[in-house]
Amino acid sequence: MSAEPNEPAEPTQASSPRRVVYVVGSGRSGTSTMAGTLRTLGLHVPQPEVAADSTNPKGFGEPQWLVDTHDELLRRSGVQVSDARPRAWLDAGTVGADHAVRERVAAWLGEQLDGSDELVLKDPRAAWFLGLWRGAAQRHDATTSYVTMLRPVTEVVGSKQKYYDARQGGVTRTAAWVNMMLGTERATRGEQRAFVRYADMLADWTVPVFALGEAFDLQAVKTAMAADIAAVHRFIDPSLRRVTLTWDDVPVPASLRELADETWRVLEGLADPGGDTPEAHRTCDELRTAYTRMYDDAEAFAASSVLAARREGVRQGRDQEREEARAAVGARGERLSRVPHRVRALVPPTARRSLRKALQGKSAGREQ
Repeated sequence: MSAEPNEPAEPTQASSPRRVVYVVGSGRSGTSTMAGTLRTLGLHVPQPEVAADSTNPKGFGEPQWLVDTHDELLRRSGVQVSDARPRAWLDAGTVGADHAVRERVAAWLGEQLDGSDELVLKDPRAAWFLGLWRGAAQRHDATTSYVTMLRPVTEVVGSKQKYYDARQGGVTRTAAWVNMMLGTERATRGEQRAFVRYADMLADWTVPVFALGEAFDLQAVKTAMAADIAAVHRFIDPSLRRVTLTWDDVPVPASLRELADETWRVLEGLADPGGDTPEAHRTCDELRTAYTRMYDDAEAFAASSVLAARREGVRQGRDQEREEARAAVGARGERLSRVPHRVRALVPPTARRSLRKALQGKSAGREQ
């Protein structure tokens, strides 16, 4: 079963000075670099932030509350951060439409806007819930803008393979990138948005970022002082692009590779001046349809493997229950043998035999 991402809303004009910039796109695409740059220039990242680590030594630029909330919503919807399933958009959107969730998110966003008129919110998980966040911003009369970071799919996949859970292979990560990027394009279409290449940020960040300041009317960027600009120069390190791979390093089926290449070409074109065109939108729609068909075919081919894995999981679960039951019986027998002889002697032999049979009967009942 497939599903559409959040339907794009009609573009609106707002006179409110309140601005919320959402930095979206696949993880390991330069989203942290963009969020950190906007924060350094004066936009507010709600505190506390996720702490930097070896996978991102310059920091993530992610509010901890945002990440925790998205993790909760993803668990409820059964969706992964990088999910290759087209229907994941429907599952996440259903949870994001919950009234209690909307109230909680709107309340938190209102508190942040009370402290600052210009926010930058970044979390790769946010793409699954853009409708939820758009509605929250509208309730507080805030204009929303979206920056989608672009990085070649082979570099994204290679970086995730290096720094993240290795249980997902290159094929799954490539498929998830296609699903995420095409879904994000659809969900932000018609909104105030921009597409920025990670390579352009590393080459000369001032060009794309000051263009964003003008396009999104961000006062912090438009009025940035020399000290702020110098701080961004120190923050952005070209060596951050630590993984550069090609398809020779990421073996995937030819059909998926071709679809991923077509997706990259159309998305990269959106980053060009005047590239966000109806023709590009039609191409993205065609690619999403082609991807959904490809995924449905793959799912149908793999149905027998899925059923076999499920049966194996059930079998292993039963084996574990039996082992636990045997261990419990052994523990009871050991405890019984530890009773002092003078005490056991007071219990008639027939009673002792009856007790042992009762314990064994209980264990056998659990194994059925």
